[in-house]
Amino acid sequence: MVLAVDPAIDENPYYILMGEAEKAIAEEKYEEAAARLIDAMGVEPDNPGNLLLMTNLGIVYSCLDKDSLAIATLDEVSRRAPNMTVAIANRGRIKMKINRTDEAYKDFSRVIELDSLNTDAHYFRGIIALYAGDRNTAEADFNVLKKIVPESRRTLSALGTLYSMTGRDREAVKYLEQLIEKEPVPEYYAMLAGCYLALEELTDASRVINDGLKINPRDPELYYYRAWLNRDRFRYDEAHEDAKLAVKYGASPEKVKQLFKK
Repeated sequence: MVLAVDPAIDENPYYILMGEAEKAIAEEKYEEAAARLIDAMGVEPDNPGNLLLMTNLGIVYSCLDKDSLAIATLDEVSRRAPNMTVAIANRGRIKMKINRTDEAYKDFSRVIELDSLNTDAHYFRGIIALYAGDRNTAEADFNVLKKIVPESRRTLSALGTLYSMTGRDREAVKYLEQLIEKEPVPEYYAMLAGCYLALEELTDASRVINDGLKINPRDPELYYYRAWLNRDRFRYDEAHEDAKLAVKYGASPEKVKQLFKK
């Protein structure tokens, strides 16, 4: 995290304390960072920059899992500066963290009203909308990302997830293949494997599953998809063994059972 303040440090105690807070944040010493931010605001209580320091204090409180205090702090920033998008957006992210998603959605929508090109707000609102079943809003938000930051990890993840959840597996594959090149994590390999299996492209599915298991040999979703793959290859003994491993590592037993009812 980087403090959203002027980094200049001189003999003024206000700037010295700001610098100490920034250093503490970089070292993940969040209790110390909170204390230094509060000290700085106490030194110059009328400094306009305190709105940014208070915003950072809210983020620091969230890092300490003091989320109610974080939201209260950002509420105060928004009361003083109703159009301060950085405070509203960070409050939305904290509300997502604690599953107050309806309120988070409103915060991100407010940010978009104030700044229609704010990619963070479009991403987070789109994710909330997608999992709430509002796919039109999700698609509209993700299309903004596609226009502004087409190569970003978030854009690739958002579009890959959207297309795979809406049955557009061929489109999803394009984005998920790019995504695993940027961020090779099992979650994305599993999503991509599911798309290839839906497309009945078993060779590609096998490649993706094997690559994902090299990264995490205990990923339940990858074993689930390998069970699916082996079932479709009529390797039923291997499919059942993979199904057992999927359940062992955390997959839903009911979901795995459905593989063998088709």
